[in-house]
Amino acid sequence: GALRWRRELNPGVCVPCPSLPVCLVGERAPLRVPLLKGLLSRGCLQVDRTEVVRSSLHPVFSKVFTLDYYFEEVQKLRFEVYDTHGPCSLGCQDDDFLGGMECTLGQIVAQKKMTRALLLKFGRNAGKSTITVIAEDISGNNGYVELSFRARKLDDKDLFSKSDPFLELYRINDDQSEQLVYRTEVVKNDLSPVWEPFKVSLCNLCCCEETRPLKCLVWDHDSRGKHDFIGEFSTTFEEMQKAFREHQAQWDCVNAKYKQKKRHYKNSGVVILTDLKFYRVHSFLDYIMGGCQIHFTVAIDFTASNGDPRNSCSLHYINPFQPNEYLQALLAVGEICQDYDSDKRFSALGFGARIPPKYEVSHDFAINFNPEDDECEGIQGVVEAYQNCLPRVQLYGPTNVAPIISKVARMAAAEEHSGEASQYYILLVLTDGVVTDMADTREAIVRASHLPMSIIIVGVGNADFTDMQTLDGDDGVLRSPRGEPALRDIVQFVPFRELKSASPAALAKCVLAEVPRQLVEYYSYRELPPRDSSCSLLAPTSAPESVGSVAGG
Repeated sequence: GALRWRRELNPGVCVPCPSLPVCLVGERAPLRVPLLKGLLSRGCLQVDRTEVVRSSLHPVFSKVFTLDYYFEEVQKLRFEVYDTHGPCSLGCQDDDFLGGMECTLGQIVAQKKMTRALLLKFGRNAGKSTITVIAEDISGNNGYVELSFRARKLDDKDLFSKSDPFLELYRINDDQSEQLVYRTEVVKNDLSPVWEPFKVSLCNLCCCEETRPLKCLVWDHDSRGKHDFIGEFSTTFEEMQKAFREHQAQWDCVNAKYKQKKRHYKNSGVVILTDLKFYRVHSFLDYIMGGCQIHFTVAIDFTASNGDPRNSCSLHYINPFQPNEYLQALLAVGEICQDYDSDKRFSALGFGARIPPKYEVSHDFAINFNPEDDECEGIQGVVEAYQNCLPRVQLYGPTNVAPIISKVARMAAAEEHSGEASQYYILLVLTDGVVTDMADTREAIVRASHLPMSIIIVGVGNADFTDMQTLDGDDGVLRSPRGEPALRDIVQFVPFRELKSASPAALAKCVLAEVPRQLVEYYSYRELPPRDSSCSLLAPTSAPESVGSVAGG
């Protein structure tokens, strides 16, 4: 069978967009039922069912499924496989349950091909039975075309001079209406004009359907607006590409009125396609499915303003029944990012504390107290390191964030020199107050804006975070104290109190919403395509998609 997802990210708006196909193969599965686990529901919402493959222990399902994909959400899926006995072949009570598998859509996207064991009730293995899901991005609307036209021997429509020609390109819609795609400039007094090249998105040109009819009209410009019609021709983008490859990209410019009246009429000139370039604007999914890994680092504020961790009023107080705000933010964001890191090891740092053995203040220490390896095993390993760290350090100050940013930036700088879109860095800073080294922090962020890196700052507690908004580039370009502007916006600041009553999924969605755009902007600027892509790259002119589709079989 197959599975797809899609989605487009605009500032504050989610719009249905591309899709992504996923193929599923069950080794003992004549029937498969994929279920989408709702984050807020108690059970599962059935998405669809495959066809039944008769008399086979190694079926390959052909049906494709489409799901909307959101990077900043945990989208849980469950696949169930049945041996069917009913005549209708769909969901009869006598069907035998052969096993199921649970995963997230993010795991499928990150791995592209994922094989898992089928499990029976209570987690027992269903023998050696497995199911394989293969993911594929079918977004399809991320291309731009650059076209160049010229004409030869156009009809002369002016009495005392030559024609002033311009060209219009129209798309034919499904209802046969005509949509203007582009109008060239006017070339004065020339019957063999050369028009300037122009760029147009594949979506605007032909709705991403290469066989959709296109119409080109050529006019003689009139300053009073009563332009004289010279001629027209029809084509498709598919035909344009083929003709250009075969060096035959020219069309007769025909005036139907002349063709009816003139017996030996051939054309009113010839229009020639002199250049056609297709640029692909790669999406977030292209990079993730091309093997780009997300390296996740968390930095935790251990300054004294958090309060004594032994006191229940402290922001670091470990309540056995309710995780504190630091843990809530860490778990919400980490649960998303862990699906995109193959080794599931995450750097965990602290700042603003006196640390053993000398109890000197440090602003970039490993919370597992291993300076040679600050990584923890999974998000749970980060949680355990944080809990073990609290009684061993002395909360102090000040709240300096620049050292942490610079430390992660050094790792990102090493990745930058690889010349591949292989690893992107996300730094999650959890702090209870305004940073005290604001000038150094701004400088560090501006430098990091040139690197494969995003910074997420979550403000916990009830402090006044007004000054922190200056680090977020949403309201204007962040500048260093020297006046140097950031190359791109890489910071997202979120006050935790505004989402305190929201679900962890809502928190993660808000915190991670800008990461896909930031990642694509960086690799577009560097002109680095996904690792398994040979397509050319064009920097996007608007917010890129973080949507895609997966097909499985």
